[in-house]
Amino acid sequence: MKVAGLGFREAANVASLRDALARAGGTEGLVALATADEKASARCLQELAAELALPIRGVAPSALAAAETVTLSDRVAARFGAGSVAEAAALAAAGPAARLLGPRAISHDGMATAAIAEGALL
Repeated sequence: MKVAGLGFREAANVASLRDALARAGGTEGLVALATADEKASARCLQELAAELALPIRGVAPSALAAAETVTLSDRVAARFGAGSVAEAAALAAAGPAARLLGPRAISHDGMATAAIAEGALL
């Protein structure tokens, strides 16, 4: 089962998220979208989830911080405790034995990132 983690700036729109997700590997086989708890109700993410008919999994700060990410953004680490919100959210939501299919991908406008993790549990 695959989960897409998404990180994004406040000014991001649904096109930014779509583009980041496409660059990360696309939507085939996804069972959920995931992000930091505080971003889960963002309009752009709600729109994408509705468009894809996928649930959104908000990830607690402690779970984000516990995930080992490939990417390390100092700015993101200072705010969320993880090197990449997209990578950490995907890993946390996909379960304890999850693995990333690749590092985060960045949207063309730099407003969103996406990473896909595969795991056995949701």
